[in-house]
Amino acid sequence: MNLEKWLHLLPGKRFIIGVPYVWLLIFFVIPFLILLRISVTDMGNGVDPFAPLSEMIEGTLRITLKYQNYLSIFELTDDNDAMALGETIYVIAYLTSVKYALWTTVLCLFICYPFAYFIARARKSIQPALLMMVMLPFWTSFLLRVYAWKGILADQGVVNNVLLWLGVIEEPLLLLYSDVSMLVGMTYVYCPFMILPLYATLVKMDFRLLEAAYDLGASPWKAFWLVTVPLSKAGIIAGSMLVFIPCLGEFVIPSLLGGAENLMIGRVVWDEMFSSNNWPRAAALAVVMVLFILVPMAVYTHYSAERDAAEED
Repeated sequence: MNLEKWLHLLPGKRFIIGVPYVWLLIFFVIPFLILLRISVTDMGNGVDPFAPLSEMIEGTLRITLKYQNYLSIFELTDDNDAMALGETIYVIAYLTSVKYALWTTVLCLFICYPFAYFIARARKSIQPALLMMVMLPFWTSFLLRVYAWKGILADQGVVNNVLLWLGVIEEPLLLLYSDVSMLVGMTYVYCPFMILPLYATLVKMDFRLLEAAYDLGASPWKAFWLVTVPLSKAGIIAGSMLVFIPCLGEFVIPSLLGGAENLMIGRVVWDEMFSSNNWPRAAALAVVMVLFILVPMAVYTHYSAERDAAEED
């Protein structure tokens, strides 16, 4: 049987639509449900995700859900009416993760927008080469690229040696294991995730609109702000989501470049899982982090739906 006859036997649209749903079911929904089940498990009963959630004790049905794993994250007490949100190490880790993710997103946007604009305005013949240069870092191990920044930012690293040689400083700067080193590493790693969506939006822009703005007396900056930025809003939002979401749960870069005070939620989950061996609490932390991620994704999906509806009208 040749390929064409085999393709005619496939249920066409249902098959094409069903494959992504099956993929999400197997590799996202089921693992998330297992994680959710572990998060309400009592450590004394093990962490079997397939263990029953209820049991009969002297003819009474007892539900065995340990929601205290979630209450302990936010220091919520269920023994009184007034539930208070305390500054636990978990809350601090969540807020720290959001802070660094936002800063990384802003830095990536300011650095990558000119690059994406330059590539979009470049000649068609050299655009593939420029995009290849953006993608080249992905050909190198992620871990090696992060370790390279340790050598660059160390006390006797490249940056300090150059500044000492130029006479700008008299003693090495403390760049490594700080906010600076972590933001530099995260911005460097996630810049391609910002450039590519911006380029995909800007390359489709009709640049004759800028010429029209100039003819109407607009300055280059005003034309950029009133024409280019609104037309590239979809790329800005898509790139920001692609940077913010993975930065929120980043583990490797804060561990290698960040200091002890830069406690992000990815490291806290790792400590709870492997150091404290508290799988239910680690699972609860991960579930809450997933909920944090779903919020910006829902905002982006809502915006995309409104944009598509406006384009159809």
